[in-house]
Amino acid sequence: MRTIAITNQKGGCGKTTTAVNLAAVFALRGVRTLIVDLDPQAHATIAFGVDPERIVSGIYDTLVNKSTPISDTIISGNLSGLDISPANGLLSRAEPEPTFCVGLEYVLGQRLAQVKNDYDICILDCSPSLSLLTVNALTAADEVIIPVQTHYYALEGLKQLLRTISIVTARTNPQLCILGVVLTLVESRTLLSRDIEQQLRDYFGDIIFKTVIHRNVTLAEAPSAGESVITYNPKSRGALEYMGLAEEVFKYESKSRITKESLVNI
Repeated sequence: MRTIAITNQKGGCGKTTTAVNLAAVFALRGVRTLIVDLDPQAHATIAFGVDPERIVSGIYDTLVNKSTPISDTIISGNLSGLDISPANGLLSRAEPEPTFCVGLEYVLGQRLAQVKNDYDICILDCSPSLSLLTVNALTAADEVIIPVQTHYYALEGLKQLLRTISIVTARTNPQLCILGVVLTLVESRTLLSRDIEQQLRDYFGDIIFKTVIHRNVTLAEAPSAGESVITYNPKSRGALEYMGLAEEVFKYESKSRITKESLVNI
């Protein structure tokens, strides 16, 4: 099972939108897909038509209770071929739980190992912080995709996250690699957005995906319908761009784009 963490400690950068729509593209291609919602806000859960308040057992339960296998938390979303281990507000209490602290960074990876033969790909939607939950995701993942908004502070925030990833590769997951950075909420008509995109490409080079995700009203509308944009409006610009991004992800499936050796001088 190929496991990809979608992470950025900065909120509002399209992290969950990216996780949800990549998962949807994979599922529609016939790839057995699992998405794990590691954000207490449960936006990925809601995006697939699941009410967080009606969850009987979610990712929180398996993280804090060894006797609850992750398979007990997995439910079918509203898209064939895609399952979800959902979240709700309880997840915000996971980190202080003593049982979760046993094994620290490795708990999620241990749980995912229980279903590794059931899925082809697993998407981890991380919370907007560098918390223990996020470190668990990075420790469990094979690869990382980082959504970055083309705003002024994006460069410094990205450099901080890359340093964190470098620490994780040194301490808990030496096989982790960065699949790429995806630029989101891009506004090509503004000089600022174009300048920041060019700065990021100049600085990070091939780490930046060729596909960018433009600001698009359909991307904002889809979650209110409990759908991904891929099913909500498959001909929209947002849907077509996420399909393009998925093509790049498939293309780089078998090779590392950025390894820990590449992060030394960041």
